[in-house]
Formats: sequence, structure tokens, C-alpha cells
Amino acid sequence: MPHPRRNGPATPRELGVRRVDAHTYVVAGSDVNWVIVRDGNAATLIDTGYPHDHDRVLASLAAVGVAPEEVVAVLVTHAHVDHLGAAERLRSRYGTPVLTHPEEVPHARRDFLDQATLGQIAARAWRPAVLSWAVRAVRAGATVDVPVAEPRPFPRSGRLDLPGGPLPVHTPGHTRGHCSYLLPDSGVLVSGDALVTAHPTSRARGPQLLPGMFHADRDRALRSLAVLEALDSEWLLPGHGPALRISARAAVARARATSRSPRL
Repeated sequence: MPHPRRNGPATPRELGVRRVDAHTYVVAGSDVNWVIVRDGNAATLIDTGYPHDHDRVLASLAAVGVAPEEVVAVLVTHAHVDHLGAAERLRSRYGTPVLTHPEEVPHARRDFLDQATLGQIAARAWRPAVLSWAVRAVRAGATVDVPVAEPRPFPRSGRLDLPGGPLPVHTPGHTRGHCSYLLPDSGVLVSGDALVTAHPTSRARGPQLLPGMFHADRDRALRSLAVLEALDSEWLLPGHGPALRISARAAVARARATSRSPRL
């Protein structure tokens, strides 16, 4: 996390906050992103970073004029530790509901844990990029257990009655209940880990799937690209890597081409 200035709080830029439009901000945390969607003083928060990103999540909300008690809901793309990190602290302290796809609810509750194992990571630790990423991840709280005590499934189908009117889009493969979110009024696609634009362990740049060890079912993740491809959007806000002004169709085409590269 960038250090605050000596004479005052950190600026949005120092906190990694990027404004996409009048209502939407993407925040770069510890090798992972979260998204804030404002409507007046109220906001929807999509994902919450690693456990040790908690203070940065609160600082990023303050930087865009949102108090933590004004977050109407936390939407979870999926329940890996780098996206779920601050969710339970927000729920328990401020009463913020944590919503996710029904198939991801038991994962968020930690009835089971479905993510890359220490063994998988250790087997690749000879690669400098993997080792340096793993060290940063541990420092960010990757080994901390962060179950959400009362995760909730979406209360309705279709667009949710939350700031930004997000539309959940089930994109399984990375996890079985992985969900992307379309903000139709803004033309923004929040893709979580179904479609990213970079990752410290990947040599590719631009729209891509994460390396195979991170997916519960990579073939299913590839099939979910067809779901994203059909969406009408002009901004891609991924779980990892920079936000890009690109249509979903063009982003998926580039991801498919990258997935066939023998270098990955």
C-alpha cells in the first residue's frame, strides 16, 4: 500500500483509485482490484481485496466520499481469499450484507475451500515471478482464514436494486459459483477472475485467463468466455490487471488467442 503523505491522508491516486465514470471507481490493492459504484452517498462494493487490504478498502471508500456504513452491499465475484478478505469485517462491524451467487455461498462460508493449494504453488516456486507473487500474497494475508458468517445469495434474478443496478452474470470455471457483474447504465463489465488483463505469474499482457493452476475447471472457464462475449460493455474492470476501455467481445477474442499461446 502506498504510504500516506506526511501532512495528510493519501490521495485517491496514491491509494490506486481510478475513476472510470461519474459513478464507478476501480481500486488497485495488493495485486488485486475491487470496485466502488456510487449513487449519491450510497455505494456498492464489488470484492474486498486480501485480508490485509481492509484499511485500504476503507481509505479508498473515504477517498471517493463514501462512509463504510453507506455501503449498501458487498458483491463477491468469488470467495478466494484475495477477493473476500475484508468482507466479514464489513459485515460484522457495519451490518453490510455480503451477496454472491448461490453456488458460491458455501464457499464464502468456508464449508469448503476451492483455490490453488500450497503444493501447486510450491511446485512452481522455481519460477521467480511465482515466488515473488507468493511472498507478497502471504504478506497480504493469503493464509488468513476469512469465512463470511452469513453470506447471502442474490435476493432476485436480473438486475439488483443496488447502486449501479448491477446485473450478476454467472461465469463458472474459476470457481463453480464465480459471478461477473455488468453495470448496464455505465457500460462497465466487472469480470473478477473470469477474465483478467494481467497477473504477476503470467507473461501475457492484455485480456486473458489466469494460469491454469488458479482455476477449479479451466475448460469451463474457457466456455464462460462465451457468456461474457455476448455482453454489451465498453469498459473491462478485471480482478487482476489494469482496467481497459475495450468491448467484451474484443476482450474475449484477445483472451482466446492468448489461451492458445504455447508460452503460457
